[in-house]
Amino acid sequence: MADVSAKLKDCISISDGKVQVKDADSVRGLMDALIYEAVFNPDEEKRKGLQRLVIEIAKQMGAVPASIQSLYEEMGKNYPGFTVPAINIRGLTYDTAKTIFRKAIEKNAGALIFEIARSEIGYTKQRPLEYSAAVLAAAVKEGFIGPVFIQGDHFQLVRRYYLDDPKPETDYVKGLIKEAIEAEFYNIDLDTSTLVDLDKKDLKEEQRPNFEAAAELATYIREIEPAGVTVSIGGEIGEIGGKNSTPEELRAYLDGFKEVFKAGKGVSKLSVQTGTAHGGVVLPDGSLAQVKIDFDTLMEMSEIARREYGLSGAVQHGASTLPDEAFHKFPETGTSEVHLATGFQNIIYDNPALPAAFRDEVYKYIHENFSKEKKEGQTDDQFIYKTRKKGFGPLKQKWWDLPVDVKEPIMKELSDKFDLLFTELKVVNSKEIVDRTVKPVVVEKKVPEDILE
Repeated sequence: MADVSAKLKDCISISDGKVQVKDADSVRGLMDALIYEAVFNPDEEKRKGLQRLVIEIAKQMGAVPASIQSLYEEMGKNYPGFTVPAINIRGLTYDTAKTIFRKAIEKNAGALIFEIARSEIGYTKQRPLEYSAAVLAAAVKEGFIGPVFIQGDHFQLVRRYYLDDPKPETDYVKGLIKEAIEAEFYNIDLDTSTLVDLDKKDLKEEQRPNFEAAAELATYIREIEPAGVTVSIGGEIGEIGGKNSTPEELRAYLDGFKEVFKAGKGVSKLSVQTGTAHGGVVLPDGSLAQVKIDFDTLMEMSEIARREYGLSGAVQHGASTLPDEAFHKFPETGTSEVHLATGFQNIIYDNPALPAAFRDEVYKYIHENFSKEKKEGQTDDQFIYKTRKKGFGPLKQKWWDLPVDVKEPIMKELSDKFDLLFTELKVVNSKEIVDRTVKPVVVEKKVPEDILE
């Protein structure tokens, strides 16, 4: 750290907690070492200070955390023909984010989201501040300039905890929201669909626990969001009941939410269920079953969301494991956003360049620590496929320390995947509309004066 600090002192200054970049090229050259120290320094307070330093440097260099709200308002009025990819990065976060920004610059793409879910924050051991720092460090390294959309995905009320006692579970999610907004996640997807009550006969009453809890959390977001920033909030009618969502459920949720939410702008989008499953459906041999999405329903609900409620449209979850030829359907059906996660994880784990000995080490760790999660009748391949996401966090430094000749082929395969996704989702050349509609607010945050000592 001493060497990095000494070099940084020559190219940035910190006065009254504010960072000024004096030599952008030198800072860019030091970013690999700085973000590594910000993630792995053994002192927690030092790590947090360095993570904040990285974020403040990024803002100074033109990569600014932003809300996608105004773009989604524009989409609600005039759908631009693209679907925004929301990308969850579970492992090799800095390397993957660099790959994404490199591809975004090449394709002139600005409409893309980096996100992490409540559950992922836990098992990947990436708190919001670290995730923001890794993403923004990548933006600096690659020279990306413009709004950077960072999102809390599935900020979920866990049903069993909530039904046992609503207050501590609600307070926990509020605490997570506060932590995320302080880390400059200016996009939050609330998932209170877990509370839908299927015992009720009336659709609105089924959805009432969902929209009332969402309204409470959305009100809290509006109370704590920074001045000048309107956090983009997503709602969800979700997977409860194991069936595809319907237009009637969409209206029941949005009408109910509108009745009880009085704190300003409401949700900008709504996640629905149209046939996918998070992570895909894995067969006994570890391969994935073909999934059929109900694109007709997705199109109908996106249209209703825009025409009747002014939202950007409907959001599709769990889509990264779909066949490549399916992705063009999302913009064709007017889907506003699609969430992508497990497919990238699969590329990392399954790439031939990943040393077999290291993969075996990760799988051994999973067997030793998560064997209780293996379900009755589940094959070993199924168990590993469903559980290997938990191999990123505890072994994070070993993943990060993989040699260049291992990482490069993995990143090449990921780059090809992002190329396909950006093309098929039609976000190529979307930077113009993003820059026109989104005017990021630089929220001033102070860095510890002695952070480079």
